Amino acid sequence: MTHLVALSGSLRRHSFNTALANAFAELAPPGVSVEVFTPAGVPLYDADLEAAEGIPEAVAILKERISVADGMILVTPEYNQGVPGVLKNTLDWLSRPPADIKQVFRDRPLALCGASAGGGGSRSAQYAWLPTLRALGVRLWNGGQLYLPAAGELVDADGRLVDNAMRERVQGFVKGFVEFSGHG
Repeated sequence: MTHLVALSGSLRRHSFNTALANAFAELAPPGVSVEVFTPAGVPLYDADLEAAEGIPEAVAILKERISVADGMILVTPEYNQGVPGVLKNTLDWLSRPPADIKQVFRDRPLALCGASAGGGGSRSAQYAWLPTLRALGVRLWNGGQLYLPAAGELVDADGRLVDNAMRERVQGFVKGFVEFSGHG
């Protein structure tokens, strides 16, 4: 069984990016499970908080789940043509203490994708993530690109991806990423 973690970068209850992450879980091929997380419960990074209280529980749980996963899918919104602060903050916490970077990120297969209400589908945010992902040392999958533009037309009121063509693209994306991760 191949196990992936999909981290949606949105806190919004009806997030298009969380809908995309959930579509990975729903449409994963046989033998593949996808566990979905969001930044919910992750406080703003503060070195004083870390020194006084250690790693917050929400971060510790996410670190543990990523460290045992066969790969990670980062599902990023795009805010003002950049990365969302809550997702960057979550990755900053996940890299603490610095010794944990190897356990959580180094050489971990990672796929990058995203959704947006606009026509870009998070292209600018995905590009903006590259320096951070390089610094963390992930093994970035460049074999597939997945952008969900005009996501409001592709996701229903229940947060389910309903566009059949996009559902097929999601299936192909997961399949390709699993093969890249060495577990396909």
